[in-house]
Amino acid sequence: MSKATQRSGAVAAAARLDEIRGFFARLMAATAESDDPRFERAFASVKREAFLSPGPWQIQVTRDKYVATPSDDPAYLCQNVVVAHDPTRRINNGEPFLHARWIGAVAPQPGETVCQIGAGTGYYTAMLAALVAPGGTVTAFEIDDVLADTARRNLAPFKNAAVVSGDATRLPLPRSDVIYVNAGVVAPPAAWLQALNPQGRIILPWRPADDIALTLLIRRVAAGFTVQPIGQSWFIPCVGASDLAICRRPPSHSEAAAARSLWLVRERAPDADAVAIYDEVWFSATELAADFS
Repeated sequence: MSKATQRSGAVAAAARLDEIRGFFARLMAATAESDDPRFERAFASVKREAFLSPGPWQIQVTRDKYVATPSDDPAYLCQNVVVAHDPTRRINNGEPFLHARWIGAVAPQPGETVCQIGAGTGYYTAMLAALVAPGGTVTAFEIDDVLADTARRNLAPFKNAAVVSGDATRLPLPRSDVIYVNAGVVAPPAAWLQALNPQGRIILPWRPADDIALTLLIRRVAAGFTVQPIGQSWFIPCVGASDLAICRRPPSHSEAAAARSLWLVRERAPDADAVAIYDEVWFSATELAADFS
């Protein structure tokens, strides 16, 4: 094969991969259910393989089963699949469409401050950083030192993203417009709620019981904190926020789905509308006005 033929083949392969990346970004943006054109651009600008070990990669097909990609072609990553970081500990690069929905729900804006809890190797951190630019920042907490170091290296091109090694349930969080939680919590710590700016949003996987796994979108409004369940989500537990011992009254499935507001115990005692009660916070079925402060 001549060098010219090889070059032509390489150019064609690169064009094919660009087309696949572009279509994947379009799918992600559509899944986010946002009309904001920045979403597709942000998703397209972040190459997934840059945040993974060299391929071939292990694709999760069931909780304990992974299948290797045929090669290290990044096209295999441009689909809605979970990719292993460490299969023995079930640490993965999460499902793209789920994160697209989450990012669409919190709708990061230029200039906003984002706090991510559970950076992994930084893939979704990079997307958040792209969306809050210019002027915004992302502070990503990661309790696993190896993952934190990897994320820090991977995110070097993203000057508005910083990685903090440590436990986000013990360290102070920056004042934030968005808190993006990538580990399952029994209940959000009061400190996370207090870190939210007016009109701020928290999105998290709520795991009040082994068989309940709901995504909650929490907003800080003038009257308190609204709660919106937006589907199921299964994540590894959040160290420091997954101890069922803090629960005074666990919710049933129907009660968890009925949660509409969230209160700090020290500011308001649980009442008859409570659906779940914890040491620091409690969930209520009471709707709050959605107008922001």
